[in-house]
Amino acid sequence: MSRRGWLLLVVMGVVWGVPYLLIKVAVGEVTPAMVVFVRTGLGALLLLPFAFRSGGLRVLRGHWRAVVAFAVLEIVGPWILLSNAERTLSSSMTGLLVATVPILAVVVARVVAKEHVTLVRWVGLLVALGGVALLLGPGSGADDPWAVAQVLAAALGYATAPMIADRALRDVPPIPLTTACLAITAIAYAPVVALTGPHPWPSTPAVLSLAALGAVCTALAFVLFFRLIAEVGGARSTLVAYLNPVVAVALGALVLDEPLTLTVVLATALILVGSAAASRRTSGRPPAREVPEALPAGEANVAVGAATPPRPPG
Repeated sequence: MSRRGWLLLVVMGVVWGVPYLLIKVAVGEVTPAMVVFVRTGLGALLLLPFAFRSGGLRVLRGHWRAVVAFAVLEIVGPWILLSNAERTLSSSMTGLLVATVPILAVVVARVVAKEHVTLVRWVGLLVALGGVALLLGPGSGADDPWAVAQVLAAALGYATAPMIADRALRDVPPIPLTTACLAITAIAYAPVVALTGPHPWPSTPAVLSLAALGAVCTALAFVLFFRLIAEVGGARSTLVAYLNPVVAVALGALVLDEPLTLTVVLATALILVGSAAASRRTSGRPPAREVPEALPAGEANVAVGAATPPRPPG
């Protein structure tokens, strides 16, 4: 991998690991719906020129049902669930629970697509589940089962959405797809924000967090991510997914004083190692076209059908 490739990889790992911290700051003062609305609205506006320039917006009209379904599973549902969960869960725990997407993807692929799952992937699933059990065990600080359930439901959406992209959205360019999904989400939450107002103006840290979520962690992140794919290829770009949780845990401890215990470190290692093993595919399977997880922490599936793609956290 080139020096430029490594630089882009590290930058993306940070940019998509930061959202858990920013969401935690934002939901302390504004509603989860407002967080999702501002982030997706700002992200869609900033990406719109790139979508027009790519000339792929016309293609979306022939796939609108699949685009809506993909948006619901990738952004509309997961981002509100994650934002609401972070009102009680730590940012680091949220990031680690989202890292279970590969093990849920194994289950979804087996149950829905009847896909053959190798022994290595089953072992990876069990190892990652052991990490989750350790993370949620006694004294873990996961005192809100409903919040944990919301994060896992979001992860299930992330694990399921690639099937839609793989089957129905292969010929849709990634930037227009991402822009459309963000716009759909913003439109969906606009009436929720309006009906729950008036909203007091938040503090400067909360405003900056919202701005960073939309401009940096969504719009800029996608532009950089597609450059990363062009530089290193789709398979290597998925390494970002294993940097995000580490960044989330580190920032939670350094900035928010969240506990960084031996249990958290061990759980992180088990979840990441297990997820990596669960993401392995047999060499005989042809790679799928790279599309974004239009999603992505926070908050678009890349390399659909290959390894579990990185996503901006919700």
